[in-house]
Amino acid sequence: MRVTIKGQVTIPRNIREILGISPETEIDFREENGRFYIVRVDAPTITRKFHKFRGIATAKMSTDQIMGLTRES
Repeated sequence: MRVTIKGQVTIPRNIREILGISPETEIDFREENGRFYIVRVDAPTITRKFHKFRGIATAKMSTDQIMGLTRES
């Protein structure tokens, strides 16, 4: 394996499959007794300010009507 100028390496496919690493997966490097390990980081639970309101809109308008309100005439 070769390191690029930017310090990047390609993780071989079989290792990615074993670790369950896919695009956008967060990984971390851990050191233990002078050896380094790649570990997959479990995604943290994201709490968003308005997440609790998702899916409760009660607008009696069609999508076209709503889009018309958001666009300039």
